[in-house]
Amino acid sequence: MGAGHDMMNKVWQERPLIAVLVALLLERSPLGAMMPGGAGMVLSFIILFGAMIWGAAGVVRHAEAVAERLGEPFGTLILTLAVVSIEVALIASVMLSGEGSPTLARDTMFAVLMIVLNGLVGLSLLLGALRFGEQNYNFAGAGSFLIVIVPFAVLSLVLPAYTTSTFAPSFSEFQSLFFLIVTLALYGVFLSIQTVRHRGFFVEPEEPDTGDERHAEYPTLVHVGLLLATLIPIVLLSKPLAKLVDHGIGAVGLPSALGGVVIATIVLAAEGLSAVRAALRNRLQRAVNLLLGAALSTIGMTVPAVLAIGVFTGQAVVLGLPPAQQVVLALSLLAAIQTFGARRTNVLHGAVHLVIFAAYIALIFAP
Repeated sequence: MGAGHDMMNKVWQERPLIAVLVALLLERSPLGAMMPGGAGMVLSFIILFGAMIWGAAGVVRHAEAVAERLGEPFGTLILTLAVVSIEVALIASVMLSGEGSPTLARDTMFAVLMIVLNGLVGLSLLLGALRFGEQNYNFAGAGSFLIVIVPFAVLSLVLPAYTTSTFAPSFSEFQSLFFLIVTLALYGVFLSIQTVRHRGFFVEPEEPDTGDERHAEYPTLVHVGLLLATLIPIVLLSKPLAKLVDHGIGAVGLPSALGGVVIATIVLAAEGLSAVRAALRNRLQRAVNLLLGAALSTIGMTVPAVLAIGVFTGQAVVLGLPPAQQVVLALSLLAAIQTFGARRTNVLHGAVHLVIFAAYIALIFAP
């Protein structure tokens, strides 16, 4: 009786996983196609949105358990690589199916960078500072992230708008192969620094007192498996949710680019929730590892994937941003350098990043 009760408790704790699996089954079933019209679309949106957010909370729970077992930076690295790998696979599948536009990868990367570097960084820093005044992080670790993020972002999203080998803001075949190789190589060097040579750069400079809170309940591999089992349906649900959001935005007359921001925010919900929770527990380094790691991995993994698809399939891949977005990207990178160039963060740092994020959203409505 006791064993059966324990098993039921464990199953009950995995309600987020059950919710996203049920939502995915409903979406793929004939019932999902039987809800046309306004009321049906609203109901579908509520079901998918609620399941994805609930699932994100479940991902955070398992990610914290893995981080507790493995320590930094491995705990956050697993969550970051899992999220970004599935995002890249989703983008690649859309491109290979012929459904994606030439600017799909560019718009996705830019939206993720703006959400991470401004929205989530700003929210984490602001809430953490409101609770603790000032917070510490490992200066060497943040610097290591930024010294790679800045050239990655400029070479991938700005330089293609100024090259003359092609008429479009994209790379030629030679340039694509060159940047594919150097991006993978530099990202590999960074991962070796993060996990082997200078792992100490990515741990808390001072271990905060957070009490005896424990998250790990199963063996580490079980937590990793449950994390992936919950995360994969969330990302798979993002595509049907995107169609609902785009239809709703079109019906209301809002800018189409807003749909991408909404979907990217939902897909990043697990990392965002984990980062905010870490900041509120005075573990800012964990938040830094998650957020700057997500920004770096998004470019470091997306660019080689889409360039390879472009070279081997002949598809056009437009990476260069329009001038106004280049300015916002440059401002975001400069603000990140200034923020993480200080040894301690405070309310002002968070507020600045949130203002830049608000400007990014405003320019979507009034470009």
